[in-house]
Amino acid sequence: MITLRLLLFSLLCVITLNSEELKIISNSFEGNEKTGISIFFGNVHISKGVDEMNASKVTIYTDEDRAPYKYIAEGDVSFFITAENGSTYEGNARRAVFLPNKGEYRFSKEVHLKQLNERKQIDGDEVIVNIKDGTATAKGAEKEPVIMIFNLKDRKENK
Repeated sequence: MITLRLLLFSLLCVITLNSEELKIISNSFEGNEKTGISIFFGNVHISKGVDEMNASKVTIYTDEDRAPYKYIAEGDVSFFITAENGSTYEGNARRAVFLPNKGEYRFSKEVHLKQLNERKQIDGDEVIVNIKDGTATAKGAEKEPVIMIFNLKDRKENK
């Protein structure tokens, strides 16, 4: 049974950022007010505006003002995110770290990322996307290269 104090803490985790509601749905939840750590287990679904992330487990770290400064999603992570420049991304990975103050997503282990509006795809072991400045970097695994796929228009299509 969730105590009133724990319930209030969990409600504070549903924080408004940039005037949008952060909504988290999961099978179970553990929170610690002193450490500012909330852990969501089982079929975790996070949504904020049009952005979504799904995972087996999500840990959220909050500061003394209870504002999230780091999210760690683990296990069968899937996502749909929008950058400030309007670029949209979807994909999956084994792990994702989101640093909202930097606007940075760090995807790792078996990363498959598609930039939908540019029809680009990146596969690698680590992919970093910054939604504030629209940049991306990728690294391959020790014996696996980064694979980048571009869907280019035929010259006849451009005429």
